[in-house]
Amino acid sequence: MTEVTTPRKAGIPQGLTVILTAFLPILAIVSMFPAVGAMIGHFAPSDPNAATKVPSMVTAPGLAIAVIALFAGVLVDKFGRRKLLLVSTFSYGFIGVIPFFLENLDAIYASRLLLGVSEAAILTTINTLIADYWGEKDRRTWLTLQGMVGPFLSSVMIFFAGTLTAWRWNGIFLLYLMALPIFFAMLKCMFEPESDATVRRNLGMDEEGVSTGGFPWLLMLGIGGLTLFTSLIYYVFIVNGSLVWQELGIADPESIGRITALPSLFILAGAALFWLMGRKGLGARWQVAAMLGFLGTGLALMGLTPNWQGMIAGMVLQQTGAGMAVPVLVAWAQNTLPAAHRGRGMGVWTATFFFGQFASPWVLSAIRSESGTNQGAFLVVGVAAVIGGVLIALFMRSRAAIKEA
Repeated sequence: MTEVTTPRKAGIPQGLTVILTAFLPILAIVSMFPAVGAMIGHFAPSDPNAATKVPSMVTAPGLAIAVIALFAGVLVDKFGRRKLLLVSTFSYGFIGVIPFFLENLDAIYASRLLLGVSEAAILTTINTLIADYWGEKDRRTWLTLQGMVGPFLSSVMIFFAGTLTAWRWNGIFLLYLMALPIFFAMLKCMFEPESDATVRRNLGMDEEGVSTGGFPWLLMLGIGGLTLFTSLIYYVFIVNGSLVWQELGIADPESIGRITALPSLFILAGAALFWLMGRKGLGARWQVAAMLGFLGTGLALMGLTPNWQGMIAGMVLQQTGAGMAVPVLVAWAQNTLPAAHRGRGMGVWTATFFFGQFASPWVLSAIRSESGTNQGAFLVVGVAAVIGGVLIALFMRSRAAIKEA
């Protein structure tokens, strides 16, 4: 008689650890902004290119993530989730703090590229584990909480980043040590999920005729294409929003901060809307259409408005879409990927999303050169997002109808 073992189930400890772990790659970006000016001032006397190198050093991990993530996905599927997650999280903390001990800008830049390798493994593994640990309903809940907690933690970390930077030009890099307590939480809470084959065997189910099939290239192309398209749009305001404010005659950073504080909170509304639509049974095509619709309408309104009031209204819509973007894309990818290829699939997702981060400024720059202004470029991108959202939703509906036929 075959002994049946009960697979271990994920709960609150695993969920909280996942949320904190998923914040680490966000920390690598948001924590650096208060330090950019101080670092340029520190290195400018010895490096005439400091004004260019320091900002590119901030986004350097994104390029490394785009290159490495697919390979991380292969490692996830081949060697397992937990080991790779532990190694990458510990290396994140170790590599992240190295610049605190460096005085060479090129060496710091190199360490940031290495940090991106760790981030690629963290993102790919943690997104795979979310799909492994929970079914669609619980998965939606944890993705929503992740989308809400992330902005709150970002605000807290920016406060500490400013304090550390005021103390020392590279004090910001001490924040990366927060990866170490998360590492120890993983040791205690995270476990390697059962594979589909193991579960079927434990339940005494016949596996004859069950096949994982070949690698789903067409599905990967769809996931990568939609993720890249959304990422290009997602980062338009993050990178270039302040330039539109300047075109409207508001250039003071403190004034922009005060004006945008309230509409920025609508990113939380977007995460909540993702959860509500899922609960109401509105599937991926409706969520994608709503997400791109909010993003696009918000950007288009920013492109058309002649005053700050219209800019605020556009921000409310755009931030709502931004709050939906990552949960919608991750949930859709996780729900459609076969378990046997989930690691590589999330590697594709991570690579394309962060390549979009790297490419978005270049794409917008090309559009701006044709339109003449940042507002004109925002309008073009906004209209493209709305049209793209409608076409993608119609395509998803037709695909669903074919499967049901």
